[in-house]
Amino acid sequence: MTSAAEADWRLFRGDGVPRAVALPAAPPWRRFGPTGAGRQELPYLIEPKHADVVNAALHLRRPLLVTGPAGTGKSSLARAVAHELRLGELLRWPINSRSTVKEALYQYDAIGRLRETTLSRDRGEREPSIGTFVRLGPLGTALVPSQVPRALLIDEMDKGDVDLPNDLLTVFEEGVFEIPELTRLPEDVTDIEVQTADHRGTVPVHQGRVQCAEFPVVVITSNGERDFPPAFLRRCIRLDLPVPDEERLRRIVAAHLGQDALRAADDLLEAFLRRRVPGELATDQLLNAVFLRAGGVDLDAEGLLDAVLHQLTGSM
Repeated sequence: MTSAAEADWRLFRGDGVPRAVALPAAPPWRRFGPTGAGRQELPYLIEPKHADVVNAALHLRRPLLVTGPAGTGKSSLARAVAHELRLGELLRWPINSRSTVKEALYQYDAIGRLRETTLSRDRGEREPSIGTFVRLGPLGTALVPSQVPRALLIDEMDKGDVDLPNDLLTVFEEGVFEIPELTRLPEDVTDIEVQTADHRGTVPVHQGRVQCAEFPVVVITSNGERDFPPAFLRRCIRLDLPVPDEERLRRIVAAHLGQDALRAADDLLEAFLRRRVPGELATDQLLNAVFLRAGGVDLDAEGLLDAVLHQLTGSM
């Protein structure tokens, strides 16, 4: 027999029969939208000694290089810093094998400008400003002068090209870059409005040069898959986040899902700790299991707990 609770949670049944269903509320960490418009800022729990390293980077105006296994909260730390210090929306630069510093600073749509300029001339209209075709990337936007520094997450640096860390050295040291397409304009053209990575309008660029007033709060994450050059490491403050122990896991579950969910999750926590080795299970997998349990889902169903607490490394 299938209980009413089990039937309720099984939105998809695989029987080919269409039915009207109401999706339940998503877990707090899977709710999207800007802060204050439906998104819940979750507490970030960090040991005092690790918070001190973050503060050292803030005081020294140096990038914070955060290392540690998957699921230790490296990326979430950047969002927590931006939230607590009221630095505005977090800028993100996810790294892949094709990432370049130039694209993170700005992008120029030369083909789009040529097309729009030709159309404007054909219609007898004024040519669009070159700034219409320049958009600052996340790093470029972070360097725009502002009253408070912006926060930038450079996520998974070790996925990038081997030369990427060295390519960042000048920007990290001087906090300035130039847009050649704008520096070549006539001398009487001084300020050009360009678009930003966060789509919040435009900012003026003076004579093609962007110079930060305050170095941005930069958090760089790495899974420790390869070493970085000494010159790059010298410019960073390094924080190595360990996997959470049992006590911290309990505090994380309680902070995200409440004490009632924690009291009913002793067996899930025990199963998580038994299965976990560094890099093979992430903390959010435990939260997923506890969230399902709190919603009445029978995690003892065949294969379900294994699907939620699956290993992150090795063959599937």
